[in-house]
Amino acid sequence: MTGTTGSTHLADPRADCVADAAGGVTFDIAGHDSGGAAEPVLVLSRRGAAPADEVRLPLTPAGEGRVRAVLPSTVELAEGHWDVSVAGRPVRPGVRDVRALVDRRPDRSRPVGARVPYPAADGHLAVRAWLRPRHAEAGDLTFGGGGCTVEGLLYGAELGEGAVAEARWGREVRQAPVEGGEDGAFAFTLPYGPLAEPRPDGQRLWQLWLRPAAGAEPVRVARLLDDVWDRRNVFVYPESEGDGFRAAPCYSADNELCVRVVPVA
Repeated sequence: MTGTTGSTHLADPRADCVADAAGGVTFDIAGHDSGGAAEPVLVLSRRGAAPADEVRLPLTPAGEGRVRAVLPSTVELAEGHWDVSVAGRPVRPGVRDVRALVDRRPDRSRPVGARVPYPAADGHLAVRAWLRPRHAEAGDLTFGGGGCTVEGLLYGAELGEGAVAEARWGREVRQAPVEGGEDGAFAFTLPYGPLAEPRPDGQRLWQLWLRPAAGAEPVRVARLLDDVWDRRNVFVYPESEGDGFRAAPCYSADNELCVRVVPVA
């Protein structure tokens, strides 16, 4: 233990996490001192929520001086970042077993929920949660011909007549036809040239959406069904250069697929 003269500082408790494919997360916590709390609980607090949004999970003995909390898949978490604490103290991340999250294929008839435990910027444990009644999961991206082809799976909606992909930047919209396959599979090819017209004088970040059928509400294209909580610096795609611009797909802080277009001399 370390601390200033005349005071004692307890190290924050540490949690090992196991995530399962259904959306549940188990927290095994070491170094927890309940301080005589009548109701030992682990608290998940949604960052920036007003009013405060909390989920309280009971702690039970897990042997070897550890305690355990279980977040079942049936407990709904709103989209956002949820900070983890015990007895008012933040929790440090330990071993995070998130292998079960890779290449998930949830039930297409139900809302898509994803939870990924991760180390936050301040070094403490948090859970990134998504919850979407309709979702277009981005899969493989391929490149060529001055554009990119996006393949994926659609959840919560069915492809129909007039399905299109939409690239949106402010009020500007560019469309590309969508091809459908079995079990919600979709694919579309988006040329970069129309995204650079008129010639850009600054960066444009086009959001990608999928409109399942003519007149249907669009669905945001994102990649949520794996173990990556922030794809921005993990998935870096090749740039294509056109007449006065460069373009490449990228992901936002919410793991939503975009195309970045920047001018070149």
